[in-house]
Amino acid sequence: MLLAAVGLHGVLGQLVVQRTREIGIRMALGAKPAAVARLVAAHGDFPVLAGLALGPGSTIVLGRYLASVLYSVRPHDPATLDGVSTVLLAAAALAAFLPARRAARIDPVEALRRE
Repeated sequence: MLLAAVGLHGVLGQLVVQRTREIGIRMALGAKPAAVARLVAAHGDFPVLAGLALGPGSTIVLGRYLASVLYSVRPHDPATLDGVSTVLLAAAALAAFLPARRAARIDPVEALRRE
């Protein structure tokens, strides 16, 4: 999970670098920094939310196999599914925080001057 969080952080950081001009134009036209941060965070949260939507369904389908692999945990245990979902959402939020904050702090004049 740590490797996935670092990878998500890197992908979002690259997204901010590639879209610096677009973000600068948005900011110059009046976009609030919070809206820009939400835009970047949404790019990171969408794959995680899609995985969380498909994950519990997969555990139901693969429950018989998972029962043989897991030790003292039922594959359909709601507390386990909720705990894993919460940890994954927290990891995605932490991975997206720094790139989103960096995007929100882009100076429109400096971003447009670079091009």
